[in-house]
Amino acid sequence: MSAHVPAVHLTSPTLLLTLTGPDRSGVSTRLFASLEPFEVEVVDVEQLVVRGRLVLSVLVSLPDDPRALEDAVRATATELDMVVEVEHGVGDNRPRRVGRSQVTLLAHPLRPAAMSALTSRIKAAGGNIDRILRLARYPVTALRLEVSGADPDVLQVELAAAAFEHGVDVAVEERGILRHAQRLVVMDVDSTLIQGEVIEMLAEHAGCADEVAAVTESAMRGEIDFEESLRQRVARLEGVPASALDDVYAALEYTPGARTMVRSLKRLGYRFALVSGGFTQIIERIADDLGIDYWAANELEVVDGRLTGGVVGAVVDRAGKAEALRRFAAEARIGLKNTVAVGDGANDLDMLAAAGLGIAFNAKPMVRDQAQTSVNVPYLDSVMYLLGITREEVEAADAAEEEPTGPAASQPGP
Repeated sequence: MSAHVPAVHLTSPTLLLTLTGPDRSGVSTRLFASLEPFEVEVVDVEQLVVRGRLVLSVLVSLPDDPRALEDAVRATATELDMVVEVEHGVGDNRPRRVGRSQVTLLAHPLRPAAMSALTSRIKAAGGNIDRILRLARYPVTALRLEVSGADPDVLQVELAAAAFEHGVDVAVEERGILRHAQRLVVMDVDSTLIQGEVIEMLAEHAGCADEVAAVTESAMRGEIDFEESLRQRVARLEGVPASALDDVYAALEYTPGARTMVRSLKRLGYRFALVSGGFTQIIERIADDLGIDYWAANELEVVDGRLTGGVVGAVVDRAGKAEALRRFAAEARIGLKNTVAVGDGANDLDMLAAAGLGIAFNAKPMVRDQAQTSVNVPYLDSVMYLLGITREEVEAADAAEEEPTGPAASQPGP
């Protein structure tokens, strides 16, 4: 029977053993086998592999004969062509400092100067980087930094300035149990989920594309009230055949990565909503195509097969988008802190502010300045990296879904 090993407390002496060297199968097995005769308690284990190099750290209680344990570990390390460091200390694996944050960095490309600026800002804010993990290598480089010791709100402000200076995107989220909960993702549609603006495509049929585009730009910059801009633009569509809506829908193109993002996050149980200043005749079909759970948009009035130049009911404007986010979160029984909003225009700002994580996607400067974070690469699935999901996990899930399963999988093909 094994001897009793007393529990390690904050005042108990410990040994930290760190092995570094080429990664190979069985390293951890060999290390723990060498520790087994000494009847120590394993307090903590951390392991990291970078480009075929292994770093394995094990914190154990102090044995009766520390020198003999060190000799045994060094002998094992020599056999494995690895280097070992031994550090004497006191206490359990102390909890990391308060103020735990998840910092996600997106860049294309990522330069050393950007990393230097961001890490120095983290240090200046009182933070310590506990871990760095690459989330994606293409089409953008995405890294997750786990930081402790800094106030997340302060960190967001500090890193935003450095990110702007170096042309990278940074998001800061407080790390806690809520980040594992189900989320609701609420998206704008025009120039976010899809490329281009539906109303401008309809304006092509009315022969007033330039006029409508000018009003759209003014509204997106926040220079004109959204409802007024919408009514001005819709009025110019009077007389356009309703069949033009079918033509516009057929010509729509999703933003690169849109299907991947929706498909991948729905696998994890996420809910999705579309909240648009666009039109129900288009949004409803997009929602059906992508399997979206909730949607809200404006309805174009149609009489005798033609657009009248008016809208039916209340307009979904800037305030309406935020209200829709709250309503859908309540229906899904998901707390506001676990909502994610993605948009690009001034009429999205209230929605971005109401969400737990508001993301300005390829947005106008005024929107980027007011949003919690921004993504300035043309790939919508980059949003997943801000949620801690890696490119490798997405590709593995896609591959698993494509593989045949069940009895038919073993049958020979024709």
